Amino acid sequence: MRDYISLQLKFQPCNSDTTDLMAGFLSDVGYESFVADEDTLTAYIDSSSYNETVIKEIVDGFPMECNIDYCIECIEGKDWNEEWEQNYFKPILIQDVCVIHSTFHKDVPTAEYDIVIDPKMAFGTGHHATTCMMIKGILSLNVKGKHVIDMGTGTGILAILSAMRGASTVVGIEIDPGACQNAIDNVRLNHQTVTILEGDSARLKDCEPADVFLANINRNIILADLNRYVESLRPGGVMLLSGFYSKDIPMIEKLAEMYHLHIIDRYESDEDWVAVKLRLDKVS
Repeated sequence: MRDYISLQLKFQPCNSDTTDLMAGFLSDVGYESFVADEDTLTAYIDSSSYNETVIKEIVDGFPMECNIDYCIECIEGKDWNEEWEQNYFKPILIQDVCVIHSTFHKDVPTAEYDIVIDPKMAFGTGHHATTCMMIKGILSLNVKGKHVIDMGTGTGILAILSAMRGASTVVGIEIDPGACQNAIDNVRLNHQTVTILEGDSARLKDCEPADVFLANINRNIILADLNRYVESLRPGGVMLLSGFYSKDIPMIEKLAEMYHLHIIDRYESDEDWVAVKLRLDKVS
């Protein structure tokens, strides 16, 4: 079992902009999952990949005016299924048609789409508001016979649901090797046909253009990679994006319109997380 480093950063002052920006920087250097609260951001990385010098450089060069203190804790390898069962992951039913649970759950509700997820350390059990909204977005689409790309697939949950709903081909891309293997395992658990590729948005060049493009990542990565996303979407295709707050929509919409993407729907959560559905213009 892999050991992890838990990096806790405390910001003064702290807001969603500071934690989102820091999460973006840490994601770029291999951090796998993030938990933000009132004034801290906790990030997790495989202990073999932790680099103190890199953290100091990120903190010292942080472009926003705030004080940042941080500390680390080593988390010994453990049975993450047991950890999720005891502390985090409970079965969830979305719109009465999609249930998400793990192999260790009992008394699971019956639903049309029954998704089994053993999350390990990967993000995406359906409990976070962004994942839930992305699932609602997929349920609102007719993906039958369509080609779907899921960028930053995490546990593979969105890719698996797309395959269950009749997509002809589904590709999930994931930068973290551990999460990538977790997605492959979950695809097998659900007996679906999904291709999982390890890497970042550069892997999109290996994929045929999508009819439906999914990305539940974070604002900074979406803004940086949106041009690649658009290049991988067929004209008239639909893009579902989440991982940001309602206040971030204007900057995302402004950039999207530069690439002929237009918001056609949005989903909101009580915590102010949002997801947007966009369509790519057909150029005559």
